[in-house]
Amino acid sequence: MREVCIVGVGMSKWGEVWRQSLRCLHTEAALNAIKNAGVDHLDSMYVGCMTSGLFVGQEHLASLLTDYMGMPGLPATRVESACASGGLAVRSAFIEVAAGFSDIVMASGVEKMTDCSGDDATTALAAAADQEYEVFHGATFPGLYAMMAHAHMEKHGTTREMLSAVAVKNHHNGSMNPDAQYPFKVTRERVESSVMVANPLRILDCSPITDGAAAVIVTTVDIAKKLGKPYIKILGSGIGTDMIQLAQRADMTTIKAATIAADGAFKMAGKTIKDMQFAEVHDCFTIAEIAVAESIGKYKPGQAGPAFLAGESALDGAFPINSSGGLKSKGHPVGATGVAQVVEIYKQLTGQAEKGRQIPNSPKIGMAQNMGGSGGSSVVHIMEVA
Repeated sequence: MREVCIVGVGMSKWGEVWRQSLRCLHTEAALNAIKNAGVDHLDSMYVGCMTSGLFVGQEHLASLLTDYMGMPGLPATRVESACASGGLAVRSAFIEVAAGFSDIVMASGVEKMTDCSGDDATTALAAAADQEYEVFHGATFPGLYAMMAHAHMEKHGTTREMLSAVAVKNHHNGSMNPDAQYPFKVTRERVESSVMVANPLRILDCSPITDGAAAVIVTTVDIAKKLGKPYIKILGSGIGTDMIQLAQRADMTTIKAATIAADGAFKMAGKTIKDMQFAEVHDCFTIAEIAVAESIGKYKPGQAGPAFLAGESALDGAFPINSSGGLKSKGHPVGATGVAQVVEIYKQLTGQAEKGRQIPNSPKIGMAQNMGGSGGSSVVHIMEVA
């Protein structure tokens, strides 16, 4: 297996982007990544997208997006694993380069979520849950994560203040991210007085509906050296799944798919969670960040919330989490999120994080954890500065 690295990254505008279509958002991110990497061609592309057919009525993205990039004929594949689609695109590109099938591969993700009504967006997102046993009975993702929050509170003593700490910290980080949809700070009081969505989750506990795209260039270390651009190595990649229904899981307070994915990535990398210096994790809801931090082994069950209250996950904390602002502040265009997490890891490891977001003491190794639905699938990558 060849050594694999990321040598360039690109983002589109994120937010409610009324003046750009799905194809335009993707093209912007893709061309930015190509320019950033300095490559003169691509051998292939993987694009993560959860459900463009429901959001904008457009499928067949492999043909559409290569056309609008000005690269018709480029081998391309659209991959889907709900909100983990972007992470799966990165993993697919990693495998193709590692196996020697291609030398320069783009991994991208895109979603256009605001061109439909709120009800239609909710229906599209609900496609990532169990249609017969959850959605049919009225469950939405805020409702499912609210049940997870209640279970975590009951089992581990997690408090409302701990949930709020996640939102306050991520908005602080996102306030310094030029790509963030919601680049503003919030207070605990503001979080806890915001509109109730599904008790105990309020609107400021929830990631937003977002339009956006992200892209990274995956290649070999030898090619990266020749390009003379900053690059980071992908040391490990892991993927896991779990029961799609919350009701079928052994424990709603943990994300088994994230544990499986992290264990696989650590094994491939020859590392453990103790070697990690920071992480981007899937904080679609504040309770998700707490559950994931425990599921990947950074904290024992019930200990992440108190650690977050003590500031351990802050930029200057012992283990910074979501320096980008996370899904909560940066936004969550579901197909693009996993790729954007890798963009943030690249920026932090190469010292390019903007506006004071750079983690102190120049981290050398970090991880990205992306997941689909209520944790039915997850992808983890371990990355290290060259």
